[in-house]
Amino acid sequence: MNSKIVAGNWKMNCDRSEAARLAGEILDLLDAQDIPGVDVVLAPPYVHISEIAGLLEGRRGTFTGAQNCSMHQKGAYTGEISAQMLKSAGARYVILGHSERRRDFHENNGQLTQKLERAFEADLRPIFCCGESLDERDGGSHFDAVKTQLEPVAGLPAEFFSKLVIAYEPVWAIGTGRTATPDQAQEMHAFIRKHLSSDKDHAAGIPILYGGSCNDSNAAALFAQPDINGGLIGGASLKAGSFVQIARSFPS
Repeated sequence: MNSKIVAGNWKMNCDRSEAARLAGEILDLLDAQDIPGVDVVLAPPYVHISEIAGLLEGRRGTFTGAQNCSMHQKGAYTGEISAQMLKSAGARYVILGHSERRRDFHENNGQLTQKLERAFEADLRPIFCCGESLDERDGGSHFDAVKTQLEPVAGLPAEFFSKLVIAYEPVWAIGTGRTATPDQAQEMHAFIRKHLSSDKDHAAGIPILYGGSCNDSNAAALFAQPDINGGLIGGASLKAGSFVQIARSFPS
């Protein structure tokens, strides 16, 4: 797998036909353009994972992801989806700790630690999210906030770091149209890398993605920063042309 990644988080969008059409349009554009060295991840709602994985099967550099997984392996947990189920459906990646999950479903570090364990057990590659609120940014506590959110991954054994992806998603820039400047994003990405590298040499190679209103207009400036290795894309991932343009935005 490559260290440059563009992942599309479709969130709760697209019925079956819409999902298949969007994936098909993205694949057609990827086939028509040469984008070497970049892994493209599509993370649709659970119910579309198997179908999207089928469309991507055999295609180099394209992978299916899930938007979450249960912290349990299996059992009487109505409505939950296990990491192993996602793997069997064709997922290769799983997004964990997204700000919407932390905010709306009150996910905490203890639960996310268990979710990471389940993901690694199922051989899924986690995209672990972190990011501060506007109050934390304006109050100057943004580094401390992100450091606290990273506790589940900071405690991982070193052998798991080669399978880990981090996504920095400043909450104040998600769905607001506001975006961290390239300098602001780079500053936090460098902080995350230094924090995780403090006692593990493997952390230097962890891909760190930017995930706050990244789009085809600002991706090139963001991806030009030394510690930004791609993007976790929300709204723009629902537009095939915009999403593929983002994947083409890495410096040559």
